[in-house]
Amino acid sequence: MKTEQLLSRFTPLTPIATTQPILFIDSTAPLTELHACASERLHATLDYLTLMACATLRDSAASDFNTLTNVARILVQDVTDVFGVIEQRGLEGE
Repeated sequence: MKTEQLLSRFTPLTPIATTQPILFIDSTAPLTELHACASERLHATLDYLTLMACATLRDSAASDFNTLTNVARILVQDVTDVFGVIEQRGLEGE
């Protein structure tokens, strides 16, 4: 596959801990698969945040809160990137 084809087929996830993209979304994947990927991450994040909202964190350190929020941020960023591919496909008329 040529470089141009790869660049148009794969959309990078937003890099969070790196200076360049490392993970990519196959923008030609079926919309049902893209939706399932986004849905899984969104529901996992909601379940995670619900659990954290109900938990007592009296014995937690400040770094624990940073870890908790960072996990949610990474998952939500993944969902946002996948939805971006879905939206782009919708604009192109699929």
